[in-house]
Order: sequence, then structure tokens, then C-alpha cells
Amino acid sequence: MILTYHEGGCIRASAGDTTIVFGPVSKQSKNFKPTNFGADIALISLNHPDMNGASEASRGDKNPFVVSGPGEYEVSEIAIAGFPTKSNYGLEQRINTVYALKFDGISLLYLGAIDETTLPAELMEMDEPDIVFVPISADGVLSAADANKLCVNLEAKIVIPIFYDDKSLKQFLKEAGEEKPEKTEKLTLKPRDLAGKEGDVIVLTT
Repeated sequence: MILTYHEGGCIRASAGDTTIVFGPVSKQSKNFKPTNFGADIALISLNHPDMNGASEASRGDKNPFVVSGPGEYEVSEIAIAGFPTKSNYGLEQRINTVYALKFDGISLLYLGAIDETTLPAELMEMDEPDIVFVPISADGVLSAADANKLCVNLEAKIVIPIFYDDKSLKQFLKEAGEEKPEKTEKLTLKPRDLAGKEGDVIVLTT
């Protein structure tokens, strides 16, 4: 699996011929550059221009399968579970959908623009995720401190911050006790690479 970060809450995950985009940026966004790559599956956590650009995730005549909102989905033999949580992103309380799925043998938990530290019981009963994507800016989403507490509770092997700036990232790394985290523009992982990792923070740069 190859992971890249595209500002805001936008994460691209690719393996083989399949590309999944989390939180694609829309052309209507005033904060981030719109998504400019094709995807097979687009996961929309929040109905906000910074995260609902499914139409920008098209490739030629090919449009992504759009997953938007809580529920259970199966796309290209990938099982996806969406759980409702709260967000105050954009200064308006909305439903934020947290997505859990297994892709290329690695379990992913995408928290989107979540602004609460209590997750649905059904989600907490699932196995610990291999990778969690967590917002840390405190701008309608989790603060750095709350984000770290939630990640500790989730017991993920790898933690990847989203919605960060220099200030919030520095604070989050301090909370997590990660003075010199791995930073990379492209993270390539196989299941065997997760061995021995316990809450390791990896910063994906744009």
C-alpha cells in the first residue's frame, strides 16, 4: 500500500490497480487545493467543500464509487464500515463519519473531522487498527491533546495526523512523545512492516 497526503483531511491509499481517497477536496473549497487524481472509491466523512469533492476524484470517464455516511458497504471486495460521530468543522455541528476498512491486508481507521473523544461502542469493540488517521488542529476537530488521548485508547500501530499546521503538529508530537517522527511524502507499507510498531507517529507531508 502507498499512502500520500493532499492537504486538509485528504488521504490517498493505493494498492495494485485500486485507489481509495479519503476526504477529497472539492473545487468549492476555500482552504485547500482540490483533489486532482482519480480514485476507484471516495470516502466522504463530512459534507463540507474541504472534504466532499467526490467529483474531483474522477479519472476520465471513470467515476469513483462514493461512500458517504454511516453504514456498511462492500466495494470491490473491500468491506467498509461507517460510524456516526460529531464534528464542529466550519463552525457548524455536523455528522462526521468515521470509516474502518481493511485494504491490502492492512486495517485502516479514518477519523475524518471528528471533534469528540468518545467513539461508538461498535467501533471500539473492533480489533485495534493498524493505522489511524487523526485530525489535530482544534479548528472544529480534535485538539492535539485530545487526539493523542484517543489514539492511545485505540492502540493503533501507526498514527498519521491530518488537518495539521506547524503549531498543532508540534504540540501533537510533544503530547505523543515523538521528538523526531518519521516524515515522508509517500509511505509504502506491507503488513510485515507493522511488526513491532506501537503508536508510532508518521507525518505525511504534502
